[in-house]
Amino acid sequence: MTPQIALPDQIVSPRAAIYIIVGMATLGLSDNFVPYVAADGSLWQFHLLRGTLALGALGLIALLGWGTLRPKRPWAVFGRSFFQAGSMLIYFGCLAILPIGIVVAGLFTSPIFVLLIAVIFQGKRVGWLRSLAIVTGFAGALLVIRPDPAALDLVVFLPILAGLLYAIGAIATRAWCEGETTLTLSAGFFAMLAVFGAVGCLMLPSTGTGAEGFAQRGWMPVTDDLVFWIAVQAALALVGIFCLFRGYQLGEASQVAVYEYSLLIFASGWAWYLWGDLVSPVAMAGMALIALAGIIIVSRRSV
Repeated sequence: MTPQIALPDQIVSPRAAIYIIVGMATLGLSDNFVPYVAADGSLWQFHLLRGTLALGALGLIALLGWGTLRPKRPWAVFGRSFFQAGSMLIYFGCLAILPIGIVVAGLFTSPIFVLLIAVIFQGKRVGWLRSLAIVTGFAGALLVIRPDPAALDLVVFLPILAGLLYAIGAIATRAWCEGETTLTLSAGFFAMLAVFGAVGCLMLPSTGTGAEGFAQRGWMPVTDDLVFWIAVQAALALVGIFCLFRGYQLGEASQVAVYEYSLLIFASGWAWYLWGDLVSPVAMAGMALIALAGIIIVSRRSV
C-alpha cells in the first residue's frame, strides 16, 4: 500500500501507528521463515499453497458478512494484482538467496519509483526537496546492494525491480481501483499469486533441493514440515496485513505510512535473532537513506 498526500495539520493516531508497527514486526518475522520453506520446497509451490490458504481465510471472512470478494471492475483488479503479485514473487524469491535487509530495502524503493513515474509518464513536476530525495534513495540502494563491477551479479538488483513493480501496482490501485474494498483487493492479490504459483508448478521440474534452486523447481513432495511452515507464514502474513489495514483505517494514509519503514529494522532484527545475520554499517547507512527518501516523498503535500 503506497502512501498518499499528507496534510501537515493532522495528528497521527497513536493507535494507527501501533497497528502499523505491530504489522511490520509480524511481517518481518514471517518473512524470516521463508528459508525453512526454501530448503526443500519451491517458490511456486509456496505461493500456490499460501495463496490458497489466504483465499480460504478471506472467503470465510466474506461468508461471515464482513466484506465482499466481488470486484466492481474485474479487469482493474486483475491489472493491479498482476503487478503487485509480480513484485511479491520476486521479493520472496530473493529472500531465499539474499540477506533479508537487502531485499526489504530494495522493495522500499517503491515510493521513489512512484514519484519518477508521476514525473516521466504523468507530466507532474517536483520540487527540489523531492528531487533530492530521489537521488538520496537511489544512493542508499547502491550502498545496500554494493554492486561490484568486477564481479557483477544482477541478482542483487532484483529487489529494486520488485520495488518498481510494487510502485506500478500502487499507482494502479489509486488510478484503477477506486471504490474497491480492501477484502476484494486482498483476494485479487492472493489469487494472482496462487495462479503464478500453479503455472510455475506445472512448467518447472520437480527436482533439486537447497535455497539456490528455490525459484527453479516446480511442485515438490509435500512434507509435514513444509505444510507447517507455509501455514505459519500465511497466518502471520494475514495478521500483519490485518494490522496494516486497521492502521490505515484509523489514521491518515500518508502519515501512518512512514511507520512501514520500521520493517527495515524488524526484518533485520529478526534475521539477527533467528539466523545470526548481521547488517553491515554500510548497508545500515543505505537503509537509513532509503527510509529518509521515502519519508520525504510521502510526507510532502504535492508532487
